[in-house]
Amino acid sequence: MSLQKNSYPPWSNKLLAVLPESEYEHLVSHLKLVPLSIHQVLYEAAEPITHVYFPSKAVVSIVTTMEDGSTAEVGLASSEGMVGIPVILGDSITTTTAFVQVAGFGMKIDADIVRTEFNRGGAFQSLLLRYVQAVYTEVAQGCACNRLHTIEERLARWLLTVSDRLESDNFPLTQEFIAQMLGVRRSGVTVAASTLSRAGMISYRRGQINILNREALEITSCECYQVIQNEFERLLGKKPNKRSNKIF
Repeated sequence: MSLQKNSYPPWSNKLLAVLPESEYEHLVSHLKLVPLSIHQVLYEAAEPITHVYFPSKAVVSIVTTMEDGSTAEVGLASSEGMVGIPVILGDSITTTTAFVQVAGFGMKIDADIVRTEFNRGGAFQSLLLRYVQAVYTEVAQGCACNRLHTIEERLARWLLTVSDRLESDNFPLTQEFIAQMLGVRRSGVTVAASTLSRAGMISYRRGQINILNREALEITSCECYQVIQNEFERLLGKKPNKRSNKIF
């Protein structure tokens, strides 16, 4: 897809959007707008992370892969965050893999630049540390959720989270992929999705999910959805700064 001038606001990523103008200017010349295609790998487990991504209108899954090839999602990043957290934590190698599950766009920047700007301190460092804290809450709550809640509750939570990150009630996801992300059998997802569908909360057709009754889906979801949502809002819920469109 070609990128038309002034067609994509650079502040669509919420982390970049809330940066003070002075700190944003340190980054702007290094940011490059790139398409993020479905199943594109942004970094591999056990390999150095060379670039950081600030997605928008795309969803990136952070997954752990076992020796037998089975996978489970341990994190999710979209317009609320960044892909490449290890870069600011003192290392650039991790045991997880990041790949695009819903295509879109993102701002790409060299990992060394992010590391340098982070080490300068200031608002950029503070913002990313708050984001890491929010992600920590999401991972911790997810561990408890996977142990204590039903597949229906977990599926409802996960669909709501993807919807929030994309700011859309309609998005492409296959049952096989959802099963991999939740770390359960596909048959379990099929049953859970059918339950939600019969209740009129979602529709599912040809790999396309449509949330029909968000209020009912929130009620069906476990408490973890609201806990995570509240923490992201508390830590990162600032209003975006207005900036002119620029192509990088």
